[in-house]
Amino acid sequence: MKTIINGIFKENPVLILLLGLCSALAVTTTLESAYIMGFCVLVVLIASEFLVSMIKKIVPDNVKIPTYILIIGTFVTIVEILLSKFVPNVYEVLNIYLPLIIVNCIVLGRCLNIASKKSIGYSLLDAIGMGLGYTLALSMIAFIRELFGSGTITLIDNLSTLTKSKFIIEVFDKSYLPNFLVSPSGAFLVVGFLLAFINFVKEKKVHK
Repeated sequence: MKTIINGIFKENPVLILLLGLCSALAVTTTLESAYIMGFCVLVVLIASEFLVSMIKKIVPDNVKIPTYILIIGTFVTIVEILLSKFVPNVYEVLNIYLPLIIVNCIVLGRCLNIASKKSIGYSLLDAIGMGLGYTLALSMIAFIRELFGSGTITLIDNLSTLTKSKFIIEVFDKSYLPNFLVSPSGAFLVVGFLLAFINFVKEKKVHK
C-alpha cells in the first residue's frame, strides 16, 4: 500500500517528477479526456511492468531498452485498437498522444528502474501507484482548466457511445470566463500554479 501511495503523492509523475508533461498539457482541456488518458497509461504501465518483471532475468543488458520499448508498444497498440473499435470518438480526441505513450518517460522509466530490478508484486504495486498518480494529476489539471476556461465539467461526452448518455455539468457562463485557460498557454499556467502550491505546502511542512 505504501508503494501505491508513494506513486500518487510523494513521487507523483507529473506534479513531483515532472514527467509525461506533453500529454498533461495537451489532453487536459476536458476532465473526460484527462481521466481516459490516465486510464490508458495505467493499463499500459501495469501490463508492461508485469511482463518486464517476468522476463527480466532472460533479457540481456545490451537489448533491454529496445525489448522494453517493443513490449510497451505492443500494449499501446492493443489499447489503440480497442479504443478505435469501441469508442472511436475518444480515439479521435486523444489522437497522436496515444502512440506517444510508447516513449512516455513514466512508462519506460519504471520498466527500466523498477520492473527490471524488482519482484513482480512490487512492480505491479508501483505501476498502480504511478498510473493512479498520473491520472489524478491530469484530472486535477483538466478540472481547473475546463471549469474556469469553459465553465463546464465533462464527466461523459465522447464515451456516450458506450454509456448511451452524456453527463456534462454547466457551472459558469462561458462568456465571462478567461477562455485562454483551455489553450496551451493556459495549460502551462495551471501546471505552474499547481507546482507553486505544492512547493509552498512542502516548505510550510519543513518549517514546522
